[in-house]
Amino acid sequence: MELIDTHAHLTFEELESQAEDVIARSIEAGVVGWVTIGTDREQMERAVALADRFENMWAAAGIHPHYAKDAAAGDVDYLRQLAADRKIVAIGECGLDFHYNFSAQDMQRELFRAQLKIAAEAGLPVVVHTRNAFDESMSILDEFAGQLKDVVIHCYGGDAEQTELVLSRGYHISFTGIITFKKSDELREVAKLVPLDRMMVETDCPYISPTPVRNQRPCEPAMLVHTAKTLAELKGVSLDEFSQEVTATSQRFFNIQL
Repeated sequence: MELIDTHAHLTFEELESQAEDVIARSIEAGVVGWVTIGTDREQMERAVALADRFENMWAAAGIHPHYAKDAAAGDVDYLRQLAADRKIVAIGECGLDFHYNFSAQDMQRELFRAQLKIAAEAGLPVVVHTRNAFDESMSILDEFAGQLKDVVIHCYGGDAEQTELVLSRGYHISFTGIITFKKSDELREVAKLVPLDRMMVETDCPYISPTPVRNQRPCEPAMLVHTAKTLAELKGVSLDEFSQEVTATSQRFFNIQL
């Protein structure tokens, strides 16, 4: 089994401080590739530096909607420059978060559009964060129809109707450990709708430890296997077959090879 954790915040202190051990445990568990995610300028810089240290690690660069209020024009320019780095395989995570509204919604919209423009110019896929903002996120993405290389909605929590809309646009869907939670019956039904060639898996670590290690902190890439097992059962395939299919999907999406 060879899985790729397609969305991990490995530059967060609780993981970066023990990076060698985290990666060793991940490989032992069968998770042998990682995309570490930038959320602001500092995290982007650290993501590229960390990805340079490890084989089969890549970085996504972006500014999280929470930080829209703090983003300067220079940060967007820096992202545009960084998009050319060989270790950058996607723009993001970027998007809209109208649940917490840590940044004004208009600022979030402006920053989201700016990052989608960079992705279109660079020919890179986009990792999208959307929370309590599904319709508007899709509307803004529609403004870039035909311009974006690819799109994944990460940490997916949509319903069946939203899932059909995502799939109809050709986008990908990435599931976290939330799929393993007792309360996630609706999401498990949704997962059955998503073809394996449009599905990816992630930890979103250091958050969202899956069942049966939900009380373990921080979450780390080795725990991805629990999410994969649940999804394989839902799709009615063996874990090995599931791993082969979603890893191939991840490699196509990010244009990477293990």
